[in-house]
Amino acid sequence: MFTQFFYDLRTGKVPVSLKEYLMLLEAMEAGIPAYKVEDFYYLSRSALVKDERNIDKFDRVFAETFKGLENLGEGVEAEIPEEWLQKLAELTMTEHEKAQIEAMGGWEKLMEELKKRLEEQEKRHQGGSKWIGTAGTSPYGAHGYNPEGVRIGQDKSRHRRAVKVWDKREYKNLDDSVVLGTRNIKVALRRLRRFARDGADLELDMPDTIKSTANNAGFLEIKMVPERRNKIKVLIFFDIGGSMDDHIRTCEELFSAATAEFKHMEYFYFHNFLYEGVWKDNYRRHSDKLSTSEVINTYGPDYKVVIVGDATMSPYEIVYPGGSVEHWNEESGQVWLERLIAQYKHAVWLNPVPERHWDYTPSVQMTHQLMEGRMYSLTLDGLDKAMRELNR
Repeated sequence: MFTQFFYDLRTGKVPVSLKEYLMLLEAMEAGIPAYKVEDFYYLSRSALVKDERNIDKFDRVFAETFKGLENLGEGVEAEIPEEWLQKLAELTMTEHEKAQIEAMGGWEKLMEELKKRLEEQEKRHQGGSKWIGTAGTSPYGAHGYNPEGVRIGQDKSRHRRAVKVWDKREYKNLDDSVVLGTRNIKVALRRLRRFARDGADLELDMPDTIKSTANNAGFLEIKMVPERRNKIKVLIFFDIGGSMDDHIRTCEELFSAATAEFKHMEYFYFHNFLYEGVWKDNYRRHSDKLSTSEVINTYGPDYKVVIVGDATMSPYEIVYPGGSVEHWNEESGQVWLERLIAQYKHAVWLNPVPERHWDYTPSVQMTHQLMEGRMYSLTLDGLDKAMRELNR
């Protein structure tokens, strides 16, 4: 079974090496999982998953290989190990939830009935109050109603009355095709690092201290070095307002993560496209603008530039003077973007709109071309590619 698990992971595009697999087998022989399903799950995930973005893929393979409960939504033919049900309840159910199911005679009674109906039921059932199915009042199934029951095969809650949900997975949002959370953004941004030791001597240099002490006949001689800092400098331009209102949370997460990761970072706002002015305070955007030329002349070409926007607008806003929806711009947005790229050779555009939709919006295609192909989706995979581009 474990050998099949290894092959299934490889088939499921989870990069697992033979060395990691052998390490898992050694841990099994040592009795670390203690013959508990949950212990084995966490042990195998720790041993075989090296990257957070693969946790969702791992969960899918694990559920399939070890006959988990993921696929109950596809049909009712399933064998549910009793131990899994008991242990899952111990881990996830609150005292209040445990009290709720007493209405059916207790947890054992509820699970006993579920097991019995799985064995007896031979086909899909809709409506009614007994069988596992949809649109009924049975305690087991989906899209119906019961004061307390087990939800099976339904993508989200409706009445919020289920005391247990068998088809819920915890790590779905860690796949590399979904929009990021702050923690995952930080992981991706860490690719953009160039460390150096500058400034005052603040950190203990352990290797040099040991060497100097040995050369000093054993008398302690402490050596200090400057703190190791990330020398990367970043300029971030955020599109704000209009269609970007749908992506506020994502941009806030990116801003929060970038602020934590980069000590040398400056940020500015714009609307739809870059023109002659940007700003740092949206409440004073009309009265306290900064000249884009001033920004270009103030921050040197060693800065990395990240532009965040959906690039969704009228093409006139990009190529024509006066095309801006908010003011009369003497020069087109295309001219200003070209000036920015000419100053900063390392520049990327992050687009929160899924890449599969880009071909349907002319302004996105135009911006992609102006960026010389350096537009990336605001997903874990896209951000990873963008950081590699900026690191060139």
